[in-house]
Amino acid sequence: MSTHSPSLTERRKAATQLDIARAAAELFAERGPDGTTAEEIAHRAGVALRTFYRYFRNKQDAVAPLLAGGAARWRELLAAAEPGTTVPEALERSIAEALSGQGDDAAEGLRWTRGLLRAAAADPALRAVWYRVNQESEEQLLPVLAVLAGPSADPLELRLAAAAATDAIRVALEAWSETDAPVSGGPGAPAGLAVRCLRELMGGMRPLTGGAERPAG
Repeated sequence: MSTHSPSLTERRKAATQLDIARAAAELFAERGPDGTTAEEIAHRAGVALRTFYRYFRNKQDAVAPLLAGGAARWRELLAAAEPGTTVPEALERSIAEALSGQGDDAAEGLRWTRGLLRAAAADPALRAVWYRVNQESEEQLLPVLAVLAGPSADPLELRLAAAAATDAIRVALEAWSETDAPVSGGPGAPAGLAVRCLRELMGGMRPLTGGAERPAG
């Protein structure tokens, strides 16, 4: 797996994008996407409008970093699974941990996601961003699964596992966002819903076994 560390410029870019994303999410919660302009988002984030358009195509696209943040954390947890762990087991553990809502950042991320998914119910452009984020997450998941499963894994089975895991999280978050269930620790919370979805979707698949040796160092 890559050990690339982001440069200072990359970190500043990511921080600016996240500031804009939070500003957009706040305004969507207050006024709805239809009642919000890109100019207002830029003003709330404290950036110039040209800076907004340097990073995002439109106002709905601006929330993508918020929607994608949890998936990035999940992939990090999955990549840290012990060698020899079956792929379904590694997926279940990492999903449960990633969606546990433990810690202020994780809980805040889930609350942002709930608000945005509720707003997306009446906004096709915002739904399109959500679907795109999930598609990108599925594509980024494949190389992580390939390392866990080892070189002998069937590529088709890896693709099915990536699709099942991504859809398990997507469906769980969508179902959770329609309720007032807690972020963590109670019936209907995201972690439990996602694990249930994963088991249903992967129930008929062979358990891919992680057999790859991790590189030293």
